[in-house]
Amino acid sequence: MAIKITGKGLKIEDVYKVAVEGEKVELHPEAIERINKCRGFVEKRIIAKEIMYGVNTGIGEFSEVVLNDEQVKDFQKYLIYNHSAGIGEPAPIEHVRAAMLSRINVHANGYSACRPEITQTFVDMLNKGVTPVVCVKGSVGACGDLAPMSQIALLLMGEGEAFYKGERMPGKDALEKAGIPIPGLKARDGLAAINGSNLITGIGCIELYEAERFLKQAEVACAMTLEALMANMKPYDTRLHTLRGFRGAITSAENIKRVIEGSDLLGKVKTKVQDAYSMRSTPQVIGAARDQMRWTREQIEIELNGVGDNPIFLADDEVVLTGANFQGSPISVPLDMLGAAITMVCVISERRLNRLLNPALSVGLPAFLTKGAGMFSGHMLSQYTADMLIVEQRILSMPASIQSIPAAADQEDFVSMGMNTALKTRQILDNAYGVLGIEFIAAAQAIDFREYNVGKGTKAAHKSVREVVEHLEVDRPLYPDHNNMMKAVKELKMLNAVEKEIGELKIY
Repeated sequence: MAIKITGKGLKIEDVYKVAVEGEKVELHPEAIERINKCRGFVEKRIIAKEIMYGVNTGIGEFSEVVLNDEQVKDFQKYLIYNHSAGIGEPAPIEHVRAAMLSRINVHANGYSACRPEITQTFVDMLNKGVTPVVCVKGSVGACGDLAPMSQIALLLMGEGEAFYKGERMPGKDALEKAGIPIPGLKARDGLAAINGSNLITGIGCIELYEAERFLKQAEVACAMTLEALMANMKPYDTRLHTLRGFRGAITSAENIKRVIEGSDLLGKVKTKVQDAYSMRSTPQVIGAARDQMRWTREQIEIELNGVGDNPIFLADDEVVLTGANFQGSPISVPLDMLGAAITMVCVISERRLNRLLNPALSVGLPAFLTKGAGMFSGHMLSQYTADMLIVEQRILSMPASIQSIPAAADQEDFVSMGMNTALKTRQILDNAYGVLGIEFIAAAQAIDFREYNVGKGTKAAHKSVREVVEHLEVDRPLYPDHNNMMKAVKELKMLNAVEKEIGELKIY
């Protein structure tokens, strides 16, 4: 069943379904009515020759330049041409689809003043699999994602390029093959198609969806390592975390305890009185990331359902308001923090990995998890790889939202750099899959050396790891294992196995 687009109530999960899984969308009749009403309002003002920014004036530094009737006709075309100024390889198809859905939802609120044909063309492109080719770099995240959104808007004129059925082709050809009419651009249409932080928002939706599930898998990996290291499980009693009050920590402790349920570790195995921080403070650390993600979700969903435009046309009040609702800072700041939180979770994962590999810390496990230490090096080099990934994450965790460089003759003298944030957060998350995959490999290897029963969830996770990576009896090249496990983590293989066995773990 198609997702009804109303301008309100769109969720992160909806964006993921449409952008990644190909779910269809449909404009709600009331949204169409609002779009038509707003368009009627602006057309009256165009006829009356009322001065309106971006309709019959230039934009940015040229906002004081009033256009004559002949110029108004061509202005939207040249606006899109001029702003199609990105650089680099094509952005992933799912990112562009997410941006288009985000823009459709802005229009559905009824304040953008474009013709309904513009919005419907975006809907048709989503539903029929026509995805504009968009350079991955070029947006500064203020005045919206102008460069990438303009490459999308080129198709509204039958120009640009697109992916269709696995092929890259001229936009006009893709639209014709899909049976989508070319609407062209009239007054206001071009700016209404591009003037919001929609690509940042779309990428952010996909990243957050993945990150929320990454945290659950981080808890599964932690549970495996705790079992392998004979951890004292008192720090995972939810009563402890309830007394402090942080929701994320309570959820994290509960998830980890559920994975370990049924283990000999809970009473039959002698443990230390108190373990190192990396073993006993994981609920506080992953919980802090979870609490931060809750705020990120709130901010992104506000943006997803808000009116990111300039100007904004209030038909009921017969008012045109200019402002800066395109400014990306409200989402670039939480996305910066999302990346830093993911990095933090990876840092504590690596510290647990270190305890698995170091014979002075591993409670009787063989050095580097190999019986042939000296002749064999076991997983010594796996830690090198994890460390390299984490250093890259740390570098990328520097906030982009404070890196403004003025543009447009200082008319745009503060910008969010939110696209940098979205792109680096994607890289942080991709590295995270590798770091966590290496902990999974090491934890499974360590459990192989233990002779007590592990928890029901831990057994399921261990089995799923072994379906990807064999026990390391003698040294072999490890890069296939690392890459295969990184892929398995991204595809939620271990999480799915655990949840099939013990039920769904909580996100918040």
